[in-house]
Parts: sequence; C-alpha cells; structure tokens
Amino acid sequence: METLTIIEGAEDGAVVQWLRGCLAAALARVDGPVAITVPGGSTPFPILARLTKMDLDWSRVAVWPGDDRVVPEDHPASNTGRIRALFEPVGARVVPLADDARPPHFALAWLGMGADGHIASLFPNTDPQAADPLPVRRLTPDPLPPEAPFDRISLTIPALLASDEILFVIRGEDKRAVFDAAVAGHSDLPVARLLGAATQPVTCFT
Repeated sequence: METLTIIEGAEDGAVVQWLRGCLAAALARVDGPVAITVPGGSTPFPILARLTKMDLDWSRVAVWPGDDRVVPEDHPASNTGRIRALFEPVGARVVPLADDARPPHFALAWLGMGADGHIASLFPNTDPQAADPLPVRRLTPDPLPPEAPFDRISLTIPALLASDEILFVIRGEDKRAVFDAAVAGHSDLPVARLLGAATQPVTCFT
C-alpha cells in the first residue's frame, strides 16, 4: 500500500502525540465540528485517557465508537459507556451507535484488530463487504469471544472508509503477522478487505 506508514516500536506517548496532531489539524481545517471514531479494548483506553488531557477544543469534537457490545451503557462491557466517561467531562460529544445512525465523514477512523483479522465488530463469519449498503449493522460473532459473549453493533467498512485518515495500533507478533499478510493481499480477512479498499493515508503503530 502506497498510503501506508508503519511506525515501529512506538510507545503509547507517541500515539497520543500523533492523535493530538491529527485532531489539531482537523480542527484547523474547518470551523464546525469534527468527528472521529475510536475502538474499545485494552490497548486504546489508556491512550484515549491521555489524549483527553491534551489542549484541544473538545467542544467541537464528536466521538463515535467504531463498535459496541449490545449491552446497557452502564455495563462494564460497554464501549460507549467507557468512551463517554472519558470524553464527556472534557466537553466532547459522544454518539452511541444505533440501527438508524447516520455516521458522518470522520476526520479519523482508529481501528482495533483482533488476531482473527476482525476490525470493529466485523468478524470473519459476518462476511463484511466494502460495498455494504448499510453504515451500521447488528452482528453476532461466531465463535463468541469468551471474554465478551455479546451480540454487537458496528460501523461497516464503507462507514469506516468515509474518513480522512485510518489508524491502527497493533500490539503482539501474532497480530502483526495478520496485519502484514492483509497489507500484502495474502488474506481475505475483514482487515484485508478494508485495507484493499482504502485510498486515504493509513498509519500503523506497532
């Protein structure tokens, strides 16, 4: 991919600074609101917590979860609840996913990736398509991850691709191998389908 930049051996602080720069540039480009979509999981939340301490005009930022478990927001497994707890105190607007949601064009789509190649909650068994006519889908992973055995709601590949930039933070050799195979076009996993259709800059911190 000509649009891919891989930054090796990056610590969380480097990702935070990159995110701050990305958001600052997006806020400078427009007078109105800026939307981003962020993942759940163990890697992003410490980074997001540090990002919210950055000096940015958070009142102009709308934060969308890329996906969520179909649970109440006060459930420990809710991505939206955890994102709301971080971003609303600094003045950002958090937009929960819903079946009738109309996602905007995102300044940034930060995506997590599982060792099975899933992105957001687009697991291999859900057969996500780059030409999906819907921006949001309810899905059931198969097999259900034992640590989060819930149905999901997720942005689709076209909704994620409606973004100025895409970010991955890949930790672990197993995930890196899956990502590299997707970049090389050696798999048909969800991450490979998204990367194969991406035309915007993609940055991956490892």
